[in-house]
Amino acid sequence: MTQLAELPDRGVITLAGADRVAFLQGLVSNDVALAAPGRAVFAAFLTPHGRWLADFLIFSDGERLFLDSARAQIADLLRRLGRYRLRMDVTLTEADAMRVYAAWHGTPDGLPAAALKAADPRHPEAGTRILSPLALATNASQGDWDAHRLRLGLPDGPRDLEAGETLLLEARYDEFQAISWTKGCYMGQELTARTRYRGLVKRRLVPVMVEGDCPPPGTPILSGGEAVGTLRSGCEGLALAMLPNPLPPGPFTAAGRRLVAGATPG
Repeated sequence: MTQLAELPDRGVITLAGADRVAFLQGLVSNDVALAAPGRAVFAAFLTPHGRWLADFLIFSDGERLFLDSARAQIADLLRRLGRYRLRMDVTLTEADAMRVYAAWHGTPDGLPAAALKAADPRHPEAGTRILSPLALATNASQGDWDAHRLRLGLPDGPRDLEAGETLLLEARYDEFQAISWTKGCYMGQELTARTRYRGLVKRRLVPVMVEGDCPPPGTPILSGGEAVGTLRSGCEGLALAMLPNPLPPGPFTAAGRRLVAGATPG
């Protein structure tokens, strides 16, 4: 049965103008030119030193680009991106009327003509992402979506990454189709490429199974009585955790609860 959930903690930025693709292309980690009606692109916006600041799914209706991002980061994104406009023909505005939905186990029928939909490019089982100016009838909650994405090991932006600290390969964004290795220069590219070619990934964001209730994000993870990492977002016995790469032998605990690292239910 198709599941459809509204994601109220997501917001949308609209980019219009003839230079919208060229403008964004030099700033984000993936190839913006691949975004097209019916096809979304996942990309990250980095510091000049290659540390994660934000990420978004990029949609296109052929005339504008739409960035589906964490709502809490919209104002900061508008401010940061606006610094690079210079004399380019591009405008950035928050699309207040757009609602963000996730669908999985199928795609809902009867969407409004003005809705934008595309397969979530991060994982073959992630489902479909929908931006709609009209409310849709849902049959699932944001919590249901969280459980689904955690089964797939998908991070959720600022809930799982540290702005100005996390490297894309630490967050496995190479596995989630967020990086183009061929498109050319973008802000933060040098460190991202060096991390890949030198194999400098000292920690990784990995899925874990939790015995009992999930401790809150930021809870230290212990192995052999020593702190080795931190817990990120979680629910229903599933979570993400930042742990050393390669993984220590374990066993792992967080707030007294046993963790099984690198595993999700089948």
